[in-house]
Amino acid sequence: MAKCSKKIKRFDEINVIPFIDIMLVLLVMVLTTATFIKQGLIPVELPEAASAKKEELQKEINVYVKANGDMFVEKEQVDAKELEAKLSKISKEQTVVLRSDKEATFQDFVTVMDILKRLEHQQLYIVTKE
Repeated sequence: MAKCSKKIKRFDEINVIPFIDIMLVLLVMVLTTATFIKQGLIPVELPEAASAKKEELQKEINVYVKANGDMFVEKEQVDAKELEAKLSKISKEQTVVLRSDKEATFQDFVTVMDILKRLEHQQLYIVTKE
């Protein structure tokens, strides 16, 4: 009879490099999508986010969307056209902070985001609460 020789290879260690790669990608995603908290001047009921952190911002323009759809730039009530006119006068690098009431319609939020995108603003924060 012919002898069959099988070699059994033992795995003494696990390759963790793919696991580390995945964890680094997840860490980058979490860090780039983190939101910040800051209490505004116009009272709106903010939606909740578990990973929100507080950050002090300087030289910012505050945009508010209330539950009934009213929009404000700082303390001044505006409509969509006035909002676009005011935002077009500021620098594209200036920080815009959006505080949208959690009961506001998604369309109001999208309207503000569309204006900011059209004007090519680069610094935008969306405020939530913990």
